[in-house]
Amino acid sequence: MRLFDLAFTLHPFYGSRRMKQILIKKGNTVNRKRVQRLMRQPGLPGMAPGPNTSKPDPKHKIYPYLLRGMTVTRPRQVWSIDITYCPLPQGFMYLVVIIDWYSRKVLAWRLSNSMESSFCVDCVEEAFRNYGIP
Repeated sequence: MRLFDLAFTLHPFYGSRRMKQILIKKGNTVNRKRVQRLMRQPGLPGMAPGPNTSKPDPKHKIYPYLLRGMTVTRPRQVWSIDITYCPLPQGFMYLVVIIDWYSRKVLAWRLSNSMESSFCVDCVEEAFRNYGIP
């Protein structure tokens, strides 16, 4: 139990399968059911999502999908913007991209080390300058 507590303290997000692997590497003979029991005894939570996590909250506003039934038939008819992060050894970089749905061409993109709106606005303005307003 002491070894289990130490492993769980270092890696609280591990489940029973991974904890079993760690304990076996440390030289203990243990199966998954025993690890599950050891996790249950002190009430250590698993990190798996609970039931009904995909149910929407009735208080949240539901926005209409404006492109339903629309067929994209020409370039510059529909654009899309997406923002994501790229993990790096020292932190994150944020990437914003504007894509034309018809041609799937990247119209503009920007990288930033902070999550500020200015680099997104610059990206949209560059796409408007180079390709006009969709």
